[in-house]
Amino acid sequence: MKILVLNGPNINFLGIREPGIYGRETYDDLCAKCREYAVEKGIDVEFYQSNHEGALVDAIQNAYGEFDGIVFNPAAYTHTSIALLDALKAVGIPTVEVHISDVSKREDFRQVSYVRSACVATVAGMGTDGYLKAMDILLGEK
Repeated sequence: MKILVLNGPNINFLGIREPGIYGRETYDDLCAKCREYAVEKGIDVEFYQSNHEGALVDAIQNAYGEFDGIVFNPAAYTHTSIALLDALKAVGIPTVEVHISDVSKREDFRQVSYVRSACVATVAGMGTDGYLKAMDILLGEK
């Protein structure tokens, strides 16, 4: 199985940005954790992060025919981007939406996810371990 781990805006500032909410792990720590877990599970994994909505749309489109699944933290674009929803629908790649924090316990505007309807599952509030859970879901594990 080949999985794209896709991250939206400000995820590159993990460890710096609001550590009380997002923790002290850096983006490099997140990638290393996912890479190590992927090796254990026999998954090929690639990473992409962008602060730009169009670049994320391009990454989703470029995943078509190349990846079996997507682990996607759209970050702030979760609550604003119909373009990301449309891209996910267009490619039809099984995708798990991931959020480091428990968005259900945060601001009202974070209660809306535009991408969720195109995803097979959502994992939230598990910190960066949520990415590992998302990989398990894509593998068909619970």
